[in-house]
Amino acid sequence: MNHMISNEHLAVTVAERGAEIQSIRAADGTEFFWSGDKAIWPKHGPNLFPYLANLTEGKYTLAGKTYEMGLHGFVPYSELAVESREDSRITFRLSANEETMKCYPFSFIYRVAYTLEQCRLLVTYSVENTGDQPMYFGIGGHPGFHLPIEPCLAFEDYRLTFDTPGRTARVTFSERGGVTGETDYPLPDGQLPLSHRLFDNGAIVLRDAGHRVRISSEKGSKAVTVSFPQMPYVGIWHTAKAQVPFLCVEPWSSLPSRDGVIEDLSKQDNLVSLDAGKLYRNTWSMEFAF
Repeated sequence: MNHMISNEHLAVTVAERGAEIQSIRAADGTEFFWSGDKAIWPKHGPNLFPYLANLTEGKYTLAGKTYEMGLHGFVPYSELAVESREDSRITFRLSANEETMKCYPFSFIYRVAYTLEQCRLLVTYSVENTGDQPMYFGIGGHPGFHLPIEPCLAFEDYRLTFDTPGRTARVTFSERGGVTGETDYPLPDGQLPLSHRLFDNGAIVLRDAGHRVRISSEKGSKAVTVSFPQMPYVGIWHTAKAQVPFLCVEPWSSLPSRDGVIEDLSKQDNLVSLDAGKLYRNTWSMEFAF
């Protein structure tokens, strides 16, 4: 089932499955969010929890026991309940249950809240540890945007502008999707001109690239700014070796498994560690110019 929130500037449609945004439409009719075309990329903008991207062999260990979990955790494939709803705000909730316990042995309440403020959509993740032991997780977003935003433009007319110019670090991956290390990644004047060939070798995941990325073109007036003040990583992605009309800008709290390593969740140092009875909250946003 889908739900809508709106104000005088934007209308946002969200599905109960994964609490995944289906559409972000501006008052002038511009559709900013990716359509989920099954022939290209069948998602729109998944919420990622409790792990980001790949686990080596789809497995991890905890307290000497091995567990299996799929790509990006289980939230993208779970039905979330609507906990509260107003005209311009909606909150979804998922609690630990028999199915989550099979792959993630923690007691928790996960929420994602969407709040419209003028031309900006705030996304707030909260995780409550309702168990009696520390829990470990990664959390993040995977929003996909139509590109070009304006049909008279081309993908290559756009660029990304980061709020921290200079050099940053690019996380490197094996062909299997495991982390292999880092390499320097220059961002002259904080700019990254877009081309489809940028993604021939997969996603570009950056550390220390600031906390805001703007998608824009000098040839057009419509733009998207993704801000993620609490996230140390940002991923830029579209389908590899393809000329597809979308781009994902992904705020991440953590990284996938190291290549060839079945991680012990309690020892992966970039994961969030949340003590029993504590609450974690993380807000990022998308702002639209039209």
